[in-house]
Amino acid sequence: MAEVILMPRLSDTMTEGVIASWHKKVGDPVKKGDLLAEIETDKATMDLESYKDGTLLMVGAEKGGKLQVNDLLAIIGQSGEDISQYTAPKGAGPAQPDMQKSVKEENEIVGKGEGDVPPKPEAVVENNTAGEQPDVSRMEEVVLMPRLSDTMTEGVIAAWHKQVGDTVKKGDLLAEIETDKATMDLESYKDGKLLYQGAKKGEKVAVNSLLCIIGDESKVDVQKIVSAVKGGSTPQPSGQNKQQGEPSKSTPAPPPLQEQPQQVVQGEEQTTSTDERVKASPLAKKLAAEKGIDIKQVQGSGDNGRIIKKDVDNFVPAQKAAAQTQQAAPAVAQPQVQGQEGYTDINLSQMRKVIARRLSESKFGAPHFYLTMEITMDKAMEARVQMNEVSPVKISFNDMVVKAVAMALRKHPAVNASWMGDFIRQYSHVNIGVAVAIEDGLIVPVVRFADQKTLSQIAAETKELVGKAKSKKLQPNEFSGNTFTISNLGMMDIDEFTAIINPPDSAIMAVGRIKEIVVRKGDGFGVSNVMKVTLSADHRSVDGAVGAAFLQTFKQYLENPVMMLV
Repeated sequence: MAEVILMPRLSDTMTEGVIASWHKKVGDPVKKGDLLAEIETDKATMDLESYKDGTLLMVGAEKGGKLQVNDLLAIIGQSGEDISQYTAPKGAGPAQPDMQKSVKEENEIVGKGEGDVPPKPEAVVENNTAGEQPDVSRMEEVVLMPRLSDTMTEGVIAAWHKQVGDTVKKGDLLAEIETDKATMDLESYKDGKLLYQGAKKGEKVAVNSLLCIIGDESKVDVQKIVSAVKGGSTPQPSGQNKQQGEPSKSTPAPPPLQEQPQQVVQGEEQTTSTDERVKASPLAKKLAAEKGIDIKQVQGSGDNGRIIKKDVDNFVPAQKAAAQTQQAAPAVAQPQVQGQEGYTDINLSQMRKVIARRLSESKFGAPHFYLTMEITMDKAMEARVQMNEVSPVKISFNDMVVKAVAMALRKHPAVNASWMGDFIRQYSHVNIGVAVAIEDGLIVPVVRFADQKTLSQIAAETKELVGKAKSKKLQPNEFSGNTFTISNLGMMDIDEFTAIINPPDSAIMAVGRIKEIVVRKGDGFGVSNVMKVTLSADHRSVDGAVGAAFLQTFKQYLENPVMMLV
């Protein structure tokens, strides 16, 4: 059965989203977890992933189009499936109920087996006995739990700042909602009276479930709305005492509405006096921290004494406190920092786009594991001095690493391989990629058949390739075909690090700097030069023991350079 995907609320202030791009076209197959689209909100551009398998049958707007929160974004189902019932205008036969059923399945939190009667969706009211079917999600009196982060599925009521019966104005702080990432303020977007709370402090509310009802008590039938949302039950709204006998469904709101706010407010005052919690907007708290102001000393002018940005901007410390400070210590002139927040958007180069895509695919597609080993470089340093006396080209430590890696791969072909999905491809040739940082990003020139070349040949070829890379003159055959990659940050004083595998390789070696350490030598102590390397390997094609054996062989070559010359 086709699934309807609505425009989600991706931020606390989001009312509409812009389609920045579609990553799937109508007719494309879609798998669970595939990137469907990029949605531009009022705060950021966020990825929207599919939560089911199927075929993309329809999109609600093309690239650049705007959709309101809860508007039809896409439909996913079986290829060729009839979706006219979901796209028909409201009131055109049974289309609306079926679409609401799909909406329910999208937001469903409790799983159900095939053939089970689905639970009532929080944002949809089923047909009542009179044949009416009000859509609660479109009632302006109804406030649903918003999706305040991209991974949020439910929110916890950290605190209510308005109680049942309180007058609410647009912009007033209604409640604090604790998500999976932070505790955020929820402000009212309309005027009215708080008629119902869907949960008490500390309780959880699923995204798109009934959070509260705000409106005119003479025009809103609270019990009817609550009963419809809860599937016909008539629970007492949070903060109301049960009266003798069940209230009639036609009763607008129970009488205790006038008494309860006083009880709750008293409880809130006691809580405030006990834990000394300061009512302030997040922006006010941030500004106070930046200016070094004790937020407790600021007098709030907002709703219920809530401290807002204006209060912090206009705050002047008391003269008495200033005098005490002068007596305690000499006055120190504090520099007045006046800055302006801003940013610069940098357009992505094609190289940066490719780097981001390929490394993301590698990091999240290949199960990386890491092996670190310390190499004693004393003999390598001595050998390098002697080799450079006769070599036509200056040999670097990185050239020696390339040669040692190439010879170790010849003995451990399982590391010189690629994961191909249904099989592992082991290469008979050894092509070593050398990561080079350039202005636009990172590029990997390839030293081909490195195991068969001398150190001076590797040094000359590497120098030529690096020069071409920095001048952007590399040919495609010079930066492709790698079977293993080396990334060296030793020249930048990095001791050790881990690198992301460069596809299609199964491994990459991260090389740190050579540094002196004190070691025990004979009966005394001496200085030794060591270098740390870390192997990142794809566990699908390289096992841990295989990677460790490869590093042992590599260590033998570097600690005994003469082995690379015979």
